[in-house]
Amino acid sequence: MTAIRFSNVGKRYPNGHDALKGVNFDLHSGELAFLTGHSGAGKSTLLKLIMLMERPSRGEVWVGDQDLARLPRKQIPFHRRRIGVVFQNHQLLFDRSIFDNVALPLQLSGYDPVDAARRVRAALDKVGLLSREKLNPLTLSSGEQQRVGIARAIVHKPKLLLADEPTGNLDPALSEDIMHLFEQFNSIGTTVLIASHDLSLINRMRHRVLTLKDGRMVADVD
Repeated sequence: MTAIRFSNVGKRYPNGHDALKGVNFDLHSGELAFLTGHSGAGKSTLLKLIMLMERPSRGEVWVGDQDLARLPRKQIPFHRRRIGVVFQNHQLLFDRSIFDNVALPLQLSGYDPVDAARRVRAALDKVGLLSREKLNPLTLSSGEQQRVGIARAIVHKPKLLLADEPTGNLDPALSEDIMHLFEQFNSIGTTVLIASHDLSLINRMRHRVLTLKDGRMVADVD
């Protein structure tokens, strides 16, 4: 089954810049792949199309069996809640505890508080931070803050996990640890697409690599 399909996708911004040009690829359910390319190659734009933060100028974007062009506007929040997203800068709330940061998606989705607490602690346990749940994220290192961001992204057990430069601010050892976390989630069936420009790390991970250059998909290597 296909998790993501891009069919001749282009994205032109109002200033005339073509961020994506004729992009075609399929990502299968349960697959882990890297999306790489130079700064400005179109990686973030591609992820935004999957999240419906942007719409393509042409072509089709499918997530599962859903043509995103046919998705009603009122269904967009539900679509986004089915996807876990990890950002480079964590986007944590520093006026809340680690537990409350991870619980936020479940609160917004109306989960029962008891069920939500169980899910939050399971997610924190997976990223090795269960003992820190009451602390403020400011007390954590950058690598630990990224782990909180990952726990928040997977707390609702999404079938699809997107990561946009998740190791961009981390040293090589921490970067590798974070990538192995993504592999663990992938091993239990989560489809994972990671945008990264860290080619040495990507090459060590030995997964499929999709390469963008000036908005075009120029390589797709297993």
